[in-house]
Amino acid sequence: MPFRTAPSRALVAVAALTALGGCSRPSLYDQPEPRAAKAPAAAATLNVPPGQLPRPGLCRLWFPDRPPGRQPKARPCAEVEPGAPAGTWVLYRPSQDRNVVHVRYLDDRRAGVVIWIRVFDASSGAFVRDMKG
Repeated sequence: MPFRTAPSRALVAVAALTALGGCSRPSLYDQPEPRAAKAPAAAATLNVPPGQLPRPGLCRLWFPDRPPGRQPKARPCAEVEPGAPAGTWVLYRPSQDRNVVHVRYLDDRRAGVVIWIRVFDASSGAFVRDMKG
């Protein structure tokens, strides 16, 4: 006659929880974790020709993978930002500081969601500072 052992308490508990798992409601912890805002790769200079920057007070949608001549025209920021596609940049020239351009980086997966803002010198394209989006 073969020797049998009683199942351990831990094994019984795991089996019971597994059986009940199908009947329970999903909890908050079952939801996927939101992605943390991550800064775009560091750039020493902005690779946008100065002649392609928007005039002070305006914004311009910028597709990083398109040549400069194929970019949309500058418009008021209220028209550009809400419809900005995922993975694009919004270039903004503040009226009060014409020497800089703010680059608002949009999330790669969520349209209209700014994840990072970087400030560059408008004439040279040199990086000035980061601002969290």
